[in-house]
Amino acid sequence: MWKESFKAKSFYDFDYTLRRWAFDPLTRMDREKRIVYVPVKLNGEGHIVQVQGKGTTSEPGFEVSSDSMEHRDQLIEHIGELFQWDRDLEKVHEHFLDTNLAQLFNAHPGTPIVKDFHLYDCLVKVIIHQQLNMKFAHTLSTRFVRQFGYEKNGVWFYPEPEKVAGLPYDALRELQFSQRKAEYVIDTSQLIVEGKLDLKRLAAETTEEIITSLTKIRGVGAWTAENWLMFGAGREDLLPKADIGIQNALKFYFDLDRKPTISEITDVSQGWEPFRSYASLTLWRSIE
Repeated sequence: MWKESFKAKSFYDFDYTLRRWAFDPLTRMDREKRIVYVPVKLNGEGHIVQVQGKGTTSEPGFEVSSDSMEHRDQLIEHIGELFQWDRDLEKVHEHFLDTNLAQLFNAHPGTPIVKDFHLYDCLVKVIIHQQLNMKFAHTLSTRFVRQFGYEKNGVWFYPEPEKVAGLPYDALRELQFSQRKAEYVIDTSQLIVEGKLDLKRLAAETTEEIITSLTKIRGVGAWTAENWLMFGAGREDLLPKADIGIQNALKFYFDLDRKPTISEITDVSQGWEPFRSYASLTLWRSIE
């Protein structure tokens, strides 16, 4: 086993990261010991990386360890991209102190972008979760992974796109997927297998290019594309204005008598650029 220690560039609320991942029943963690077990897929092999918070939000430290000696450098690189400890969250915080969200950011300092473990896993999950309440959404994605993925030492791994692409639609219908949602998940996986959709390459393109490319795929709308951009690619300037959670958080924060309209959200969010993803996460956090 290897073990490495890391420090974040600025303050970082690791406990919030754990709390958000805890929404997903598939995540193995020990919140009391501040540990999450990250499933990492490299060349078709599943590896488990243990990440433990050792510091505080103001002075964050982390201990990363794994049994996979041969792939140590690749695993460390993946963990770095996942947690984004090199991001200066104090700079983001200072930006919002000059906006109408100053009170919100003072209440929740150091809120990071909490990414999903892999680009493909994230895309499948947001397709499954779209237009569903959170409880049933996680029920479906959990059934999907338990049925077609695999478990290693208590850690669940999403299936590879090759396996999903070969499934009949009825295999997902048996898990209570709608016919269309079953088609969206399987057909999108087929695009990846056929080389028509390269998620790693896509993640390097501009936000506008990514949204254009993803929304051309049957079953992928703007909400799905925006959520993949934020939780998959880790983009910093996304504000899903049609998201009910965002609307409810703004209603609560600004003490409105109704949820704001898309136009009103556009107006009230002036000045949040280029860090609107952090505003989105902090708004969601405020009502969780």
